[in-house]
Amino acid sequence: MPVFTELTDYMNFQDYLSEEEKLVRQTARQFVNEQVLPIIEKHAQEMSFPRQLIKPMGELGFLGASLPEKYGCAGLDALAYGLLMYELERGDSGIRSFASVQGALVMWPIYSYGSEAQKEHWLPRLARGEAIGCFGLTEPDFGSNPGGMRTRAVREGQGKWRLNGTKMWITNGSIADVALVWAKTDEGVRGFLVEKGTPGFSAPEMKGKWSLRASVTSELVLEDVLLDEEESLLPGVTGLKGPLSCLNQARYGIAWGALGAADACYECALDYAKTRIQFDKPIASFQLQQQKLARMVTELTKGQLLALQLARLKDKKKVTPAQISMAKMNNVHVALEICRSARTILAANGILGEYPVMRHMANLESVYTYEGTHDIHTLIIGQEVTGIAAFS
Repeated sequence: MPVFTELTDYMNFQDYLSEEEKLVRQTARQFVNEQVLPIIEKHAQEMSFPRQLIKPMGELGFLGASLPEKYGCAGLDALAYGLLMYELERGDSGIRSFASVQGALVMWPIYSYGSEAQKEHWLPRLARGEAIGCFGLTEPDFGSNPGGMRTRAVREGQGKWRLNGTKMWITNGSIADVALVWAKTDEGVRGFLVEKGTPGFSAPEMKGKWSLRASVTSELVLEDVLLDEEESLLPGVTGLKGPLSCLNQARYGIAWGALGAADACYECALDYAKTRIQFDKPIASFQLQQQKLARMVTELTKGQLLALQLARLKDKKKVTPAQISMAKMNNVHVALEICRSARTILAANGILGEYPVMRHMANLESVYTYEGTHDIHTLIIGQEVTGIAAFS
């Protein structure tokens, strides 16, 4: 497979990038080309996460990249952060998921809702990749309805909390040094930092996946886990606003990231179509293949422009959750369709690990329904435009 040094940019959206934003994208692309692409297929086949990439990602500032430099982070704007997610997912959804969970779902809530002591203790270590975090919200029986969670925390004497419950589908869970666990309390939903090795806490890895195979997915089991309030409880938020605001940070990154997977498949299909000879000429010369490629690049371009405007709104602090839902919903959908079209262009070769298409396509089947399913995001937009909730 050829190594592509530039992203697909049919409408020249990169003309609107600052020099810093261009540098972030170029740095991330070089990292993916040199360190991710040579090994990612092997890890996907073996169902293992390439942990050797964590330290380099930390050194390059990829973890918690949008948070302030005060805590050892890169302080990137929303557009630069989105481009980073684009390039990481061009390598693999599992790589982007690792960075997204670490930054948007663990570091961001610690920064936004944690005490200064919690920030100073965790953020620099997480930014360097010296510590790994995970986010515990989804439960075996409650995904799209987080308000139904059964995990519960109760006060236990002076300054202590006791947690019981189970979380499911947790990225990074089995390798995490700290889990941000959301639990119901008498005061409302609260967030707790649970360190690895705490008695009663375990994170068994989930096996047998056909998707996100180069990513760690786990359960979190909490059995009478006793926590110190000062060290563990995030003091700055109560209620579902806490976890849902974190999800909006992650969904923003996914809106960009999914396009990176789509770009990888489009470029692969385009290159293949121009070099694959049938009936004495390249298949790119046939109308049906050109139709597929034209649709692919059009949908990719529309997704890029949607993400670009979303980034502008986010940097101006004008973005709404429903706008983020639209970008996540649309861009993951079109990315999955682009991957499927690419597979048809490659035909039988499309299922081989020699090409990235089937791996990206399988990954995006998960991205389609995580961080809010496609259907739930559709209803969020529906409620926004009609003023009527249709969730139940």
